[in-house]
Amino acid sequence: MKRVAQFQEMGVDALHQRELELGDELFRLRMQKATGQLEKAPKLREVRRDIARVKTLLRQKVSRAGATG
Repeated sequence: MKRVAQFQEMGVDALHQRELELGDELFRLRMQKATGQLEKAPKLREVRRDIARVKTLLRQKVSRAGATG
């Protein structure tokens, strides 16, 4: 829940930036897994879920902005 609250405080631009950062991190983690260098396997799951959270909040914020404006 703490992560969701942190993401909800962010603006749309900050969420877009965070989505890009998480995508890069996910790519690096996948490459580490493929080469056998990944030490924290649960980190993959955590990053994937954070990406989903960010995308969900972005969609909600954009749809609210469209509905009110």
